[in-house]
Amino acid sequence: MNEKFFDLKKEKQDRMINAALKVFALNGYRHASTDDIVREAAISKGLLFHYFENKLGVYAFVYDYSVRYLLLELSTAVDAKETDLFTLMQQVETGKMHAMCGYPYLQPFLNRAQAETVHEALVAVEERKQQMEEAYENIYARADLGKYAAAEDVVKLRKMMELTIKGLMNERILEDAFQPEMLYEEILEYLQLSRRLAERSGQPSDEEITEK
Repeated sequence: MNEKFFDLKKEKQDRMINAALKVFALNGYRHASTDDIVREAAISKGLLFHYFENKLGVYAFVYDYSVRYLLLELSTAVDAKETDLFTLMQQVETGKMHAMCGYPYLQPFLNRAQAETVHEALVAVEERKQQMEEAYENIYARADLGKYAAAEDVVKLRKMMELTIKGLMNERILEDAFQPEMLYEEILEYLQLSRRLAERSGQPSDEEITEK
C-alpha cells in the first residue's frame, strides 16, 4: 500500500475503506471486484490503484485496518477488571457497535473473512487474524464461570450466542435492513435471555424440589 493514502482527506479515506468493506463483506474475496469497489466509493479505478497494487492489497489493508480499529474500540469498551461472562459479552458487542458506527460493514467483513477459503487471502491476513483471536481469548479468559452450577452449559451458551449474533447480522444484511444501532439493541435482548437461561441452569427443577 502507498502510505500517501493517509494524506488523503479523511472523508475520502473512509469512503474508500467503507466501499471495500461492503464489497468484500457481501461477496467474499473471490467474487469481489475492484470495479465494484470504485463504483461504491465513487472514485476512479486509477485512483484506487495509485494507492493499492491490486485487489489483494486492498483486502489486506482493510483487514489490518479493521482489526486495529476494532481492538482500539474494545480496549475502551471492555472493563479490564470485569469477570462476569455476560457483561463481558455485552461490552464486546458495545465495542463492535462503536466500530460499526464509523464503518458499518466492518464486523460483517471480519465475519466473512473468518469463512474465507482463498489461500492468498488467508495468508495475507494470518498474522492480524491471530492477534484478534488472542485478544478475544484474553477477554473471555477473565470470565468467572464458577458462579454457574452448569459451567459447561454456559460455555456452550456463549458459543450459541456468537452464532446467533452472526446469524442476525447476516439476516439483516440480506434483508437490506442493516443498521448497527438497531442490531445492537436486538443483540442485547438475546444476551439478557442467555443470562437468564444460564442463571436458571443450575437451579433444581420443580420435580427435584418435590422429591426432596
